[in-house]
Amino acid sequence: MSVTLPESVDAWRMVSARRSFEGTLPIATLPRLCEVLASADGEVKFELDFGRDNLGIGYVDVRAQTSLTLVCQRTLEPFVLPITLDTRLGLIRQERDEAGLPPDCEPLLVAEDGRLKPADVIEDELLLALPLVPVNPDSSLPDEVTGHDPDEDLAGEGRSENPFAVLRELKK
Repeated sequence: MSVTLPESVDAWRMVSARRSFEGTLPIATLPRLCEVLASADGEVKFELDFGRDNLGIGYVDVRAQTSLTLVCQRTLEPFVLPITLDTRLGLIRQERDEAGLPPDCEPLLVAEDGRLKPADVIEDELLLALPLVPVNPDSSLPDEVTGHDPDEDLAGEGRSENPFAVLRELKK
């Protein structure tokens, strides 16, 4: 296991050597991810394991864990979203090679020279794990937006109004 993450690696040599990388990466060093976050504070704890499966297909297992600060699209307030990744990426040279990957493998197109930037792979997977519309699960819309008056709930508890009463009046 290596603690430092190199800028770039030769993917095919990493697969042959069954190399692994483990460590932490500051979120601030991931520019594309920072664009969609409310705050770039924190770190990503990661593990990358290169190898070959039973069919001889090269892969990289990406495991990462972090907490990202997003803006809730319901309340426009920041909230923290914990993210845990555990993905297997099948390394392919051409797009048509994707058909030969096992069903549990996502494709990762490797450049012709075999160069792969591990930090970019981690960043890509984190971006894919983000919700399309971030909403804090603990949030609710304000009463002014929903038109809901909590006083009406208390007043209407004693009686139940028939929803068809209006139709009954129209029928007369």
